[in-house]
Amino acid sequence: MSKYLLNKFLYTVDRDPELVERYREEPEATVAWWEAEQANRIINCHGGESSTWLTFDEVERAALAGHDYPKLFELGAHPFLTLTLFIAMFERDYDEPLGFQLEYARRVSHVTLPYPDIAT
Repeated sequence: MSKYLLNKFLYTVDRDPELVERYREEPEATVAWWEAEQANRIINCHGGESSTWLTFDEVERAALAGHDYPKLFELGAHPFLTLTLFIAMFERDYDEPLGFQLEYARRVSHVTLPYPDIAT
């Protein structure tokens, strides 16, 4: 498991509006593409620099492909990165202000202190 890679996915997708929409509409394909094409890219470095060893494990891949933010929270993905990305994707589906945020809180309410370690 790599909390770093989970957080890198959340961070990079959240900063690209087109990628946010792609992830909303085609999560499995987006996760597969991102893992193959972007996971080993070094952020803020020219295209020739990359690593070769980073991949999601099956649990991480399934949580990302399933938009399973409670599982991502349990895995130690940073809650701010998770919340901001999923707000961008799903807030529009709720009629009331903060509707998605309340749903998010309800779905992660089973997690008690101490929260999962988010250190990478």
